[in-house]
Amino acid sequence: MYDNGTRYACPFFAAFKVRHSALGHTGDSPRIGFTTPKGLGKAVVRNRIRRRVREAVRLELSSLSPEWSIVFNPRRKALDCLFGELQNEVRRFFNRCNESPPASVSSSSAGTNS
Repeated sequence: MYDNGTRYACPFFAAFKVRHSALGHTGDSPRIGFTTPKGLGKAVVRNRIRRRVREAVRLELSSLSPEWSIVFNPRRKALDCLFGELQNEVRRFFNRCNESPPASVSSSSAGTNS
């Protein structure tokens, strides 16, 4: 995921996105994961941050194309920001995902059509 994916960074989280096909997965819905390192604080703080980001993702998930696998790495600012700001940032990220061009055709298969 981290090696093949594209990184998106904002003040509230970093997110890594990759198409299902690059990971060998198939499915009709996006795959979403969350990581919260111990550096964010004690378990209570980490869980609160994770819950806030998860809820913002849940509210915007219907706008995301089903071809994506995404891992969110929340930052400490996700705890103190207004929830609407967090949700807007998730929406902005999902819009960027949907605008990404489709996976390019590999050079080996492109040469066989000549």
